[in-house]
Amino acid sequence: MVKYDVVVVGAGNAGLIAALETAKAGKKTLLIEQHNLPGGCATSFSRGRFEFDPSLHELCGVGTAENPGNVRLLLDSLGVNVEWCTVPDCFRVITKYSDGGAMDVTMPSGVQPFIDKMEEYVPGSRSSMEDFFELLTEIDEGIAFLSSGEEASNKELFTRFGNVLRVGSHNCKDVFNALGIPQRAQDILSTYWSYLGVDMTHLGFLHYACMVHGYIKDGAAMPAHTSHAISVAATERLRELGGDIWFNCRATEFVFNGDKCCGVKTTMGDIECDMVLANINPDIIYGKMVPKEIIPEREKKLSAARNKNYGARMFTVHMGLNKTAEQLGIKDYSIFLPGTSVSEQEYKNVLAGEKTNEYGIFLCYNVVKPDYSPEGTCECSITTFMAAEDWNDVAPAEYAAKKTAMAKKLIAVLKRKAGIDIAPYIEEIAISSPLTFARYLNAPEGSVYGYETTDWDGLMARMMSVGKDYPIKGLKPIGTSGPRGDGYSSAYYCGQMIAQMALKEMEQGGNN
Repeated sequence: MVKYDVVVVGAGNAGLIAALETAKAGKKTLLIEQHNLPGGCATSFSRGRFEFDPSLHELCGVGTAENPGNVRLLLDSLGVNVEWCTVPDCFRVITKYSDGGAMDVTMPSGVQPFIDKMEEYVPGSRSSMEDFFELLTEIDEGIAFLSSGEEASNKELFTRFGNVLRVGSHNCKDVFNALGIPQRAQDILSTYWSYLGVDMTHLGFLHYACMVHGYIKDGAAMPAHTSHAISVAATERLRELGGDIWFNCRATEFVFNGDKCCGVKTTMGDIECDMVLANINPDIIYGKMVPKEIIPEREKKLSAARNKNYGARMFTVHMGLNKTAEQLGIKDYSIFLPGTSVSEQEYKNVLAGEKTNEYGIFLCYNVVKPDYSPEGTCECSITTFMAAEDWNDVAPAEYAAKKTAMAKKLIAVLKRKAGIDIAPYIEEIAISSPLTFARYLNAPEGSVYGYETTDWDGLMARMMSVGKDYPIKGLKPIGTSGPRGDGYSSAYYCGQMIAQMALKEMEQGGNN
C-alpha cells in the first residue's frame, strides 16, 4: 500500500488549491483525478478550430499586479502564475424594471464610476449608493479581521465592525431597504443574483457583498488562455513542490481504522494516508464511500435537508462564429438577459421549467481579448440554469433534440432583446446540459453550485458551523458544497481554508 500524508481526491478548483497548500507546508501530498486533465470545470475542450472554456465567465477578486485582489494574492502565495485579461465593465443588463419600464444599462467597474453611472440611470441614488459601498468596505475589512484569527472582545468587534454583525442575519432586500436604495437602483444591483443562484429575498447580504464588492472594486478578469491555464499552472506548481498527481484514477471507497479515515481505495490501488481532503459532493461521500456506521447522525440530517436544495443546474451553449465581434455588432463582453429584474419572479420562472425560462447570460470573449479565437472569428457562449425536472424523463433518443431546442430559444432571446443575430454565423457549437455536468463532474443533478446558500444554509451559517461540519476524523469534504459556497473564487478559498484546518489538526497530532 502506497503511503502519503495527505490525499486530495478531485483536481477541481478546491482540490488543486488544497493540494498546493498541504504540499507547500511540507506534507507528502497526492492528488488523484478521475479525468485525464485537471480542473473539473476549470478546463477547456476543442471543436474544430475553436477552444472552449466550459464554465468560466470571469473571476472577481483578481485586481492588478499593482493592486492585487484576494484571488491573485492567493494564487501568488502558492506560486501559481497566470496571465490575466481585465474585463472592461461589470455587466450590461437588458430587461424590465420592477415598475415595468424598459431597462438597458451598462455598469462600469470601479466604485466611483459605478456610483456615477447609477446616479445617471437612477437620479437621487448617489447618497444611498455611497452608504452601500461604505458598508461593503466595512464588510471586507471585518471578514478579513475575523478570518485572521486575531482575538478581540465583543465590545471591540461591535465598535469596529458593528454593521457586519448587524447585517449578518439579513437578506439583500432587507439591507437595500434599510439603506434607502431606490427601487430601480435595487433592480440594477440585483443583476448578479444568478451568479449565486439564489434570489435577493433568500440570499444572505454578506454573501452577496463579498462577491459584488470584488467585482466592482477590483474589476473582473479572465485568464488569457481559458481556465485550463489556471489548472495547468497549479498542477505544474504542485509537482515543483514535490506533490504527486495520478490522473485517470477514481476513488471508490474511503478506508477506516476504527472511526478514523486512514486511506483511499482507488482504481489504481489502495493508498494509506493521515488525511483525506475530498472534493466530492457530501451526498456521494456519505451515500457511497463511507461505512454507514461511521456517519454521524448530524451529517445524515444535514444531508437530508440540503439535498432538497441543490444549487443551479447549468445549461451552456458554446459557439464559434465565423465573423468577428465587430462585424456582428457585439460591443459588450457580458450581457444579462433576464425576463424581469425581479429576482424572486425570475428564479421561479427559471425553475418552473423550460417553457417559462428565458434567462440567459451572453458572453463574447473576444471583447476582452481580441485574439481569443482564430483570426476573422469570435467565440461566444450563452448560459442559463434549469430545474432538474426538465431532464428527469427525457428519453435518450430525445436528448439531442431537447438540447438543440433550448439552445435555439436562447439564441433567439439574444436576437430579440439585444439585436444581435449570431445564428447564421455559427461554425461550431457545443451544448452542455445539466446531464453533461452531472456526468463529467459527478455532480448530483448537474448542480455545479453544490447546495443553495439560502436562508438557514447561507454563508454566515456555514462559516459559523465549520467546527461542527467535519466530524469524521481524517476526512474533510471541500469544494462548492462547503462553507464558502459556489464559484471559482469561493472554491479556491474553501480549498485553502479546509487544508489549513487539516494541517493544524495534523500538527496537533490528531483530527477533530
